[in-house]
Amino acid sequence: MASGAAWAQSAPAGENTGKGNGNGSTVVVVGQRAALESAQKRKQDADEIVDSIVADDMGKLPDKSVTEVLQRMPGVTIDRTMNRSDPQQGVGDGIMRFAAEGTGVSIRGMSYVRSELNGRDSFSANGGRSLSFEDVPPELMAGVDVYKSPSAEQIEGAVGGLVNLRTAMPFDFKGRKGAISVEATRSQLRGEVAPSFSGLISDRWDTGIGQIGALIDVARSRIKTRSDGLSVSPYIPRTNAVVGDNSGKLRWIPAGGSWNRGDFDRDRQGLYGALQWKKDAWASSLTYFKSKYQMDTTEASLFQSANPSTITLDPGATFDDKGALLTGVLRAPSEPGVGFGTNTRAVGREADTRDVAWNLTWRASDQWVFRSDLQHIKATTTGFDNTVGLGGYMPKETLDLSTSPSRFTFDDSDRAYLANPANYYWGFAQEHRDQAKATQTAARLDAKFIFDSPVLQDLRFGVRFTDRDAQTRSTHDTEWAQISQPWAVGDSWQPLSKLAYLSDPRFAGGTSPQTFSNFFNGKMPTPPQFVAPDLSWSQGAPPQGFEKLHGYTQLVCKAPCSVNWTPAPYGDDKGLNVQHEETKAAFAQLRFAFENALPYPVDGNVGVRVVRTTSTAEGYTLFNPPTTQRPDVPSIPKQSDRQTFDNGYTNVLPSLNLRMKAGNELQFRAAFSKGMTRPDFYQMQAYTTLEQKVNTHQDPVTNQSILDSIAYQGTARGNPMLRPVLSNNFDLTGEYYFGRSSSFTVSMFNKRLKDIIIGQTSTYRLNDTAGQPHDFLITSQVNGATGRARGVEIGYQQYFDKLPGLLAGFGVSGNYTYIDSRMNLGSPVTRSWCTPKDTMDANLARDLAGCDTDGHVLGGLPMVGMSKNAYNLALLYDQGPLSTRLAYTWRGKYLQAANAYGTASNDGIDRNPDSPNFGQGYSVNYALPTWGGAYGQLDMGVHYKVSDNFSVAFEAQNLTNALYKQYMQQGIGLKDRSAFFTGRRFTLQARYSF
Repeated sequence: MASGAAWAQSAPAGENTGKGNGNGSTVVVVGQRAALESAQKRKQDADEIVDSIVADDMGKLPDKSVTEVLQRMPGVTIDRTMNRSDPQQGVGDGIMRFAAEGTGVSIRGMSYVRSELNGRDSFSANGGRSLSFEDVPPELMAGVDVYKSPSAEQIEGAVGGLVNLRTAMPFDFKGRKGAISVEATRSQLRGEVAPSFSGLISDRWDTGIGQIGALIDVARSRIKTRSDGLSVSPYIPRTNAVVGDNSGKLRWIPAGGSWNRGDFDRDRQGLYGALQWKKDAWASSLTYFKSKYQMDTTEASLFQSANPSTITLDPGATFDDKGALLTGVLRAPSEPGVGFGTNTRAVGREADTRDVAWNLTWRASDQWVFRSDLQHIKATTTGFDNTVGLGGYMPKETLDLSTSPSRFTFDDSDRAYLANPANYYWGFAQEHRDQAKATQTAARLDAKFIFDSPVLQDLRFGVRFTDRDAQTRSTHDTEWAQISQPWAVGDSWQPLSKLAYLSDPRFAGGTSPQTFSNFFNGKMPTPPQFVAPDLSWSQGAPPQGFEKLHGYTQLVCKAPCSVNWTPAPYGDDKGLNVQHEETKAAFAQLRFAFENALPYPVDGNVGVRVVRTTSTAEGYTLFNPPTTQRPDVPSIPKQSDRQTFDNGYTNVLPSLNLRMKAGNELQFRAAFSKGMTRPDFYQMQAYTTLEQKVNTHQDPVTNQSILDSIAYQGTARGNPMLRPVLSNNFDLTGEYYFGRSSSFTVSMFNKRLKDIIIGQTSTYRLNDTAGQPHDFLITSQVNGATGRARGVEIGYQQYFDKLPGLLAGFGVSGNYTYIDSRMNLGSPVTRSWCTPKDTMDANLARDLAGCDTDGHVLGGLPMVGMSKNAYNLALLYDQGPLSTRLAYTWRGKYLQAANAYGTASNDGIDRNPDSPNFGQGYSVNYALPTWGGAYGQLDMGVHYKVSDNFSVAFEAQNLTNALYKQYMQQGIGLKDRSAFFTGRRFTLQARYSF
């Protein structure tokens, strides 16, 4: 699928490329075929195991985002949701939102991916260590390389693999070069057009001080898409839900269904400049790279909020053989109706990465070469995510779960009810904002000694130093606040006298009807019109309308009113993550070649890299003593001071890469290495809360309070003492190159990982006033698991040059990846139940192994992100001025998370016979593992070269209107959770180059 290669390639004079005119002359190979040839040559000649995609014209990779480009490569997969890793950069529900261009790049199923720009470290301010590849303009790229076996001279940190983004340099061209491109993209579902452009100019000159080259590249692209979605609530176990059914059979019933629509606007800008100089033995370059990514999303949705322990089903409901609901009508006779909510949401994010790098190379002699490199990166991001919601009660909801996706139907009375504003009350408002900044300064000094030997080629050695800071500030934990909620209305402890219904003139206005025309492109029943807050309430960071909305609470509050709203704290102890890290690395690597000493020529490299990492995290450990002091309870002083945590470790990373040439066309590789990936910065946040929980009962005779137990417990948002994930890697490949763009390759790999980061119970010690230590059991992230990932990659590409006439332009390209993964949690979850709820052991079992809505531990989960099967297939055509591609990309289902928003809640019903909460509502804190479903997408590109300088193109994404589905794992099987549809996207493009 390496459909795109660097610059137009011409064959050496006199060489017959299979495209000659029959008299020995040769024509220039350009476009898609040249792209494949160039990428294949990089793979064949590389010292390491690598796959490449390069642009088939200046600034033209084959897809509209780097993320989409990467998914074409063997062993590389992407996610389809907006699930950001850092929990501070969002409200945690990104897994429920579709990403039109894809996110979350994994190599061989692992997210431990390191990113580079021209061989130098690069990253986004995303709380992690790599780029958010969707932020990077593909128009600035000359190519993308994915390294799967490291060598000692490469920067450490890529257990899964290394993605190197390459830009063009002025000396890549013989003289002046330029290109300009304009295009327009239209999303079929959204129905709006978004423009894009890019331009590149490069030149070089011979001067009295040597050769000088300069290049500048600019790009700006926009897309406007729409995604429709629907979801089903988790299935809850019931024995008394069906009216008139007294059999006592266990039935599994969801609380209802939901639907939403999201409009996604993306504006991506890029600027790249390069200067090169060369004179005699000296060469130098200076580069500047800037990418800016701005995303704005507006959403409207209707969601269920019914009580699953009291809803009922009309007689006639149907179930499958495991008792799961297929069809039925939901009602809530003990409530005013089936509870629901509507909301509107505004989400925005702006990310900026700037990279300045300077390189100086000195060839001191025929044998010695020295190179120095300086780099500074600054990455920032700011985001907001605000939601305002209404609530209400609908008379009923009719479900058809026998189809996939599920269907929800409404009669005329239902639709009239949902369209009436008087049936809604102001429910809640949620605000979020965050800001992150990451900087790094890196210095590197390398040397190379070239041997005059038939075996030893060269010895490379060097050192590298980095100084990195990362800081994230956000609102946290107190972002959601009620305006008026049913649980807050009542005659006892509840603070509200009634709900803030829109039928009250004081609360009327500020809403608008929401319609879902052309829902799922007409493939699903059109949802009814409903009422939702105006989008203006959610605009801004912080949103200005929230003070007025929360003023409604005061108007329905009992006197004196005890409910007071304040904006969510920003960047306080809970919402602050400050990290500093320094690394010192040294490497030595020997390259060798045995041309005649062995039956077949063997070459390769062997080396070792040693790196020392020291880190500092600033944060808080908070402890508040019980409000009531007792003499029989140890007195521990309050703790709330800001603290500094220091961590350090040294890693030795050997590597060996071998290649045996069995002929001009056939070669084999073997690679052995040890890798590391440091923990992400969001995983090392230093914030821990401790609790001394005193459990007592009152003696019925003496009325005295009797101490039962003291629980020392707590939670940690991160762990500043985490170590890196380590891996031992073995790779074996066979590569058969039977033409300039024809090859068949097989790669086998085995990775054994240890110190995988998972949630687990650990201890934190505090001393009481008498000096006695007390160990608090805390749930935190630790290096607590091991695992392995092994598999095979198969790749094939060929143009059928020997076919007659126009048929000679046809070609095919494809790859297949199989991965088998296992993870050992170290301290295995042996519990069968994660109830009674709210105990540390129950919560830990839930987080590691998943917990069903009946309290059963699910278990047996694979490593996150691993699709067992994935493949790419493409039909290619290159003949004369016409170049086309029809490409299909598919990956199998994969675990996204064991405990994720939307499939985790507290409204389960405990079926554990040994639990004191047996049969009660809201007695299980469950977490249903969320799976991304198998997904395939067909894309097309047609390019026509009008003249040597001018070309036009038409491209289409998702020709088959594919649906992306999610599933939730329960004891009754994998059940439909969500379905998302974004439809086709079309692009028209015109390019001029000179």
